[in-house]
Amino acid sequence: MGSENPAGKVADGSDLADGRLPGPPGAPRRLSLLGLMYGVGTWLQFLLATALVLPVLLLTPGLSRRRAQVSRLARLALRLAGMRLELRGLDQLPQPCIVVANHSSYLDGVVLAATLPPCFSFVIKREMSAVPLAGTLLRRIGAEFVARGDRLRGARDARRLLRNAATGHSLVFFPEGTFETSVGLLRFHIGAFAAAVRANLPVVPVAIRGTRHCLPPGSPWPRPGTIRIEALAALPSQASVPGTDAGDRAVVLRDAARNALLTALGEADLAP
Repeated sequence: MGSENPAGKVADGSDLADGRLPGPPGAPRRLSLLGLMYGVGTWLQFLLATALVLPVLLLTPGLSRRRAQVSRLARLALRLAGMRLELRGLDQLPQPCIVVANHSSYLDGVVLAATLPPCFSFVIKREMSAVPLAGTLLRRIGAEFVARGDRLRGARDARRLLRNAATGHSLVFFPEGTFETSVGLLRFHIGAFAAAVRANLPVVPVAIRGTRHCLPPGSPWPRPGTIRIEALAALPSQASVPGTDAGDRAVVLRDAARNALLTALGEADLAP
């Protein structure tokens, strides 16, 4: 156990692990040399891992094999960065299904790529397809890109997702679509739940905790820590409101998934 400092905070080295210098509550904090070295080293490690895996992905046949390679590399990169994974319920996911996860950090996609089975396709905003290296990597692991600002193209993308879901493809959505510096859950977009209802697939809410600490929104500096991923109870897509149309069932399913995540996370409801 560490000794108490005058401000009542345990001096256990956590400030240095977070890359911050200790100080009284409310005082400005600056990045320590140790935190700077850790952050630079972690980013170099992630960039090196991406550069190494891309040639392998370009040469490896088979989507499942490519996804398995990315999963192994993501787990290794997180472990080397001091980010420990704790999993609960992911080995009992129904197949096929649609996973909806809360979104609070750029690490969330890396974490799910490291922990979900290789049968899942990530649904990602189309702008990411133009990002150097990342766009190529995402295409090689079968990511589904969806346009958000173009209604015509967005409608085509939505129809493609529905076809894939209807043929038994498992999909991963971040239904908030973005994240904020404020801790809490934003409103959910309806797309994931409409796809689940049309394809008659169960929805599994997945709670991600710890990524906000390890890579905070608005900060480029990662930190070591524990990341917990928990699959909650699956929600059947057709059993919500008998006798209602698909749109109503999607709304009920969306609200049920969001309430389950709010309860599991214990965070604020940031929906307007």
